[in-house]
Amino acid sequence: MPRRTIPLAPLQISNAKPKEKEYKLSDGGGLYLLVTPSGGKLWRLKYRFEGRERKLALGAFPEISLAEARQRRDEARELVAKGIDPSAARKEEEAARAKEQETFEVVAREWHATFLPQWAPTTAKAILAMLARDVFEEIGDKPFGEIDAPVLLAMLRRIEARGAAYTAHRVRGLCGQVFRYGLATGRCDRDPSADLRGAITPIKTKHRAATTDPKELAPLLRILDDYRGSLVVQCALRLMPLVFVRPGELRTMQWADVDLDKAEWSYLVSKTETQHIVPLSRQALAILHEIRPVTGTSPYVFPSGRTNARPMSDMALNAAMRRMGIDTKTEITGHGFRAVARTILDEVLGFRPDFIEHQLAHAVRDPLGRAYNRTAHLKERRKMMQAWADYLDELKSGGKVIPIRKTGV
Repeated sequence: MPRRTIPLAPLQISNAKPKEKEYKLSDGGGLYLLVTPSGGKLWRLKYRFEGRERKLALGAFPEISLAEARQRRDEARELVAKGIDPSAARKEEEAARAKEQETFEVVAREWHATFLPQWAPTTAKAILAMLARDVFEEIGDKPFGEIDAPVLLAMLRRIEARGAAYTAHRVRGLCGQVFRYGLATGRCDRDPSADLRGAITPIKTKHRAATTDPKELAPLLRILDDYRGSLVVQCALRLMPLVFVRPGELRTMQWADVDLDKAEWSYLVSKTETQHIVPLSRQALAILHEIRPVTGTSPYVFPSGRTNARPMSDMALNAAMRRMGIDTKTEITGHGFRAVARTILDEVLGFRPDFIEHQLAHAVRDPLGRAYNRTAHLKERRKMMQAWADYLDELKSGGKVIPIRKTGV
């Protein structure tokens, strides 16, 4: 006949003194008090589930009285009788409670801290400032898992109402990154910002996303300069707007085609199968000199992170831009810088359209219908590329850029 456990008395618990080793005072039904050498008195429940012995913490005395500990024991035993593991049920309950307490601001700040090493201080500060100004005041204190598309849309509509359509798109993109982080870490079931595509005022773009407003282009350029990922991607992002070639041509750029002394990059245009020359500005040369010690042993200026024998991935640049909060659907893509250069070189800097078309490697023909050769207007294009690089520097520095109309160079 099994030995019967004598239930504990409150005075017995109060008088229990610590010993050299921890010991147990049993109350019955699997409930016992664990007395530790440091004087702690901890309620524990020993039970069996699916043939295995398990333990469950029920709290500490005196915060949890003997009566409360017995009530918790009985509740746990009822769960076992129903085929539910009390430990698993406790974890689910705690997770649900934590989920209810987590607000959008808590998760957003955690996301920001997680990706902080990828950003320069100025970029990190700008992202957090935009969230604080346009998001936290509106939905920062709302439970993260309860925020849905209508709540986000109402917030974005208020941003639009002040005439900041561009900011509304940036905010939607940042919120999307926070929700995708929350989805990956189990804080929400889906990204509600995805339901808002087409729901806010579109930013007018031509073909591929490419803002041509200097006020909007300047912060994008500063974000690209502030990228803190691999040096290969960092240099490619900085060179991209300076040379405005097709992304595939940039990522497959080979050292054999670059003449640093002549400040020229000569290669075969894949689309037209024609030779093309890109005059390199002082700023472009500085970037190439910076990366030469790192990738000079590879055929490619921007090799893959896995092997020097292949160029970087065709999605590497756009993916890096998205990680920095740039919406490649509404703001800019790698290819979009061609449209940016084409518009500003013509409408702001006043260069001749045929010079621009030559530099874009588009088919340009003379009055007799013959295609110009690759060296056509090279001297003028060299001046144009340097003027373009200087203009971008002026934009990034925040200086006043005066739109000068030229009749030719």
